[in-house]
Amino acid sequence: MNTLDPVSKYVIDTHELNRAAGNSKQYELMLDPLADFTNGAVEIAAADQIKVLILLESVIDGILVTGNAAAIASGECSRCLDPVRLEISGELTDLYAYSDKDIRTDEADEVRILEGDLLDLEPAVRDALVLAMPLRPLCNDMCLGLCGQCGIRLDEEPDHVHEVVDPRWARLTELKKEN
Repeated sequence: MNTLDPVSKYVIDTHELNRAAGNSKQYELMLDPLADFTNGAVEIAAADQIKVLILLESVIDGILVTGNAAAIASGECSRCLDPVRLEISGELTDLYAYSDKDIRTDEADEVRILEGDLLDLEPAVRDALVLAMPLRPLCNDMCLGLCGQCGIRLDEEPDHVHEVVDPRWARLTELKKEN
């Protein structure tokens, strides 16, 4: 029983590869992002699309998927809180095993299972893009951020400073002003 929706753009029918090792087919897909395409700091907005270039190769144990996924991620600069849009891309290399094959791997290796002839790209694309997202996005590498005391943008006023008097010496400052 297949639980995958064959109409979904993330689902590919591999029937053409005929389980014959060596057969391959290339795909170029434009996919709509799903809600969980985020790492908390940046996300792929619903209005943006994901470009996926993949090669499906039939191997003895299943279908090997290799390729690249690319998109524009949106978020805020972690220093100045300005909106940022970043190009991100991630590599895909996944084996989708035939459901009747018994694949033994290390726990670190993840092997996905085909459902009949259907292959679900969504987890692989999500993993590739979310892992490529920066945890602390920046509007530019030289961003100075905001003043920690008043919140002014330090890029606009790089010489901005606050005179901070150590409270232990405050009485001396008052004596100086009196004299």
